[in-house]
Amino acid sequence: MSQTEARKTLKDAPIMWRRINSIGIILDCNSTYASNLGYEKSEILGKPIFEHVPKESWEKMNQSLKIWFETGRVTYRRITFKRQDDTTFPGLLQATSLYDENKNLIGSNTVIFDLTKMSNEQVKEYQEFIKDANKKLDEIKEKDYDDLDKNSKSEYDGLKKMFEMLSKIDFEMLKKQR
Repeated sequence: MSQTEARKTLKDAPIMWRRINSIGIILDCNSTYASNLGYEKSEILGKPIFEHVPKESWEKMNQSLKIWFETGRVTYRRITFKRQDDTTFPGLLQATSLYDENKNLIGSNTVIFDLTKMSNEQVKEYQEFIKDANKKLDEIKEKDYDDLDKNSKSEYDGLKKMFEMLSKIDFEMLKKQR
């Protein structure tokens, strides 16, 4: 899958990012997502999202999917995630919908924050990354958006919506939820 300039902002990002289709199959993820879960990226792609949560969290994940289908987004959803070695961590899931050029739902961009890593330094890194990514996306919009094909525009629009949502996160509240 070729990467647009917009998606390249996520390559080595400090945030855990994944893209799923409308039935919860992982289509893409960044290296941070893969390494935090203890997998190679190739071991993640094509798998259902439920493989990364313990069974006792499946109901919460189902509820997240339901909320996403109903509202087009999920914010501040606390879910326990499972690494390949079966250790777990509390995560906070944020998701926005991704639509095709005909406004049909095709999936979501999802960011997961490991709540055990909410130090002041990590929060600052998240905030700087989100600010820089928004700036990069604004530059793409200004310079290249009109020349993008339909799929690239759809991807750009979805990522822009995701980063706008992330820029509104109350990280001080997240630090308290550890």
